[in-house]
Amino acid sequence: MKPFLLTLAVFLLLSWVMSGSAEKCWKLRGSCREKCIKNEKVYIFCMSGRLCCVKPKFQPNMLQK
Repeated sequence: MKPFLLTLAVFLLLSWVMSGSAEKCWKLRGSCREKCIKNEKVYIFCMSGRLCCVKPKFQPNMLQK
């Protein structure tokens, strides 16, 4: 019974850790989040409905000439 409980605990822990990993977007340069962190901008939405947060070094230039 102990090995079964240990295995169950490991699987539950792994599923909890894996669900926290970020879904990628914007050609794998952005992260899907509920809320963007400092200096990140939102350009599109992810397939999950979350915001695609892009760091400043990967943000496109939006200058008009």
